[in-house]
Amino acid sequence: MTADDSYGRLDDDDFPAYTMGRAAEMLGATQAFLRAIGEARLITPLRSAGGHRRYSRYQLRIAARARELVDHGTPIEAACRIVILEDQLEEAQRINAEHHRGAGPANPTAAA
Repeated sequence: MTADDSYGRLDDDDFPAYTMGRAAEMLGATQAFLRAIGEARLITPLRSAGGHRRYSRYQLRIAARARELVDHGTPIEAACRIVILEDQLEEAQRINAEHHRGAGPANPTAAA
């Protein structure tokens, strides 16, 4: 990978740029919290060649939402499930909106 390739990835939300220590620091969480949400399958960090966990900005946003719920007293397993359901709902709403944009008026021949 060249330096130009690396710079292009700085804007990539899915590029695993953050080590576990840096990710925990950015979230104000512990490394144990990141391991716990990984075990709950909320996020699956990529692994470096040396086997170290690496996190993307997208994963950090998901982890931050889980941390917010946990900080308000939600058990970690429930927080992970809530975040997964929120993500699924957002995706379903996006697909539904795309479908409605592409469908046009409902049954145009019925108006004639």
